[in-house]
Amino acid sequence: MNRTRFHSSRTLALAVAIGLATFARGAASPPEVSSQERAWEVQVGQETYASYLQRGEVISRQSQLYEIIEPIAHSIAAVADRTYYAPFRFILLNEPEPNAFSMPGGNVYITTGMLSYLRNRDELAGVICHEVNHDIHHDMYNVYESSRGGAQPIAYERAAETRADRSGAYTCARAGFNPWGMVWNMRMHRGMGQQMTATTDHPSDDQRLNDLVALLTTDRAAFGKFRDDIAAAAPLSNVRVFAQSGSGGQYPQQYPSQYQQQYPEPNSSEAQPQTGPYPPPPLPACYPGC
Repeated sequence: MNRTRFHSSRTLALAVAIGLATFARGAASPPEVSSQERAWEVQVGQETYASYLQRGEVISRQSQLYEIIEPIAHSIAAVADRTYYAPFRFILLNEPEPNAFSMPGGNVYITTGMLSYLRNRDELAGVICHEVNHDIHHDMYNVYESSRGGAQPIAYERAAETRADRSGAYTCARAGFNPWGMVWNMRMHRGMGQQMTATTDHPSDDQRLNDLVALLTTDRAAFGKFRDDIAAAAPLSNVRVFAQSGSGGQYPQQYPSQYQQQYPEPNSSEAQPQTGPYPPPPLPACYPGC
């Protein structure tokens, strides 16, 4: 990701691309990665975090908003951490765009706009499960490597989205969440008139939705106990927590203001991300099709 291209409109980017190795659904330990790959991923992840922190967009851990995501994120991390070389961290960003994305090294970002958009615990779990699998598959590094060779990564990126959907469903099921939450997200997104086309680096919403429904209805051993019944899903506590924060149930305009002063000033020398030896990756797309 070009460090000069973080969007002034506060639109986030999702790390997507190709995973060259097939994800083993039953893997109990993370696959080996080269020291160069790990160094590249850690560097990109650290630089991204430093950039958001510098701009004051990272919401303090003292915020009540973490009460919404932490119980769900911890259950997913208990499953996903076993398949990655670093523990996953879940970070809230004060941004109005409903979005979530992962960066190499294990940081998963969720915007306040996304929290106000989702309706139940399974939908939030579906977002997180999709994102952690982009890291588990090392998607951003792999698309960067393919781009270095002059390849056009669009087809690979589409395959990576489908793979993150598929693997994410298994991660959700293992963590105790209904993977139909991923389907409900896509249906809501499509119902709002935001249908993606296959000309983007994501497959179309219809294709992704159909693939997921086919998976959930055919693998009875993994998904037979789950039902496509959104009415039975446990609601998120987002309305209550947003109300307590004084934001009226919407994303906070500047939340929480009392923490803004702790962020580094934009002109501070220590706040500038350090440029390492590896070129930055290409700008990825967002979930689930913005």
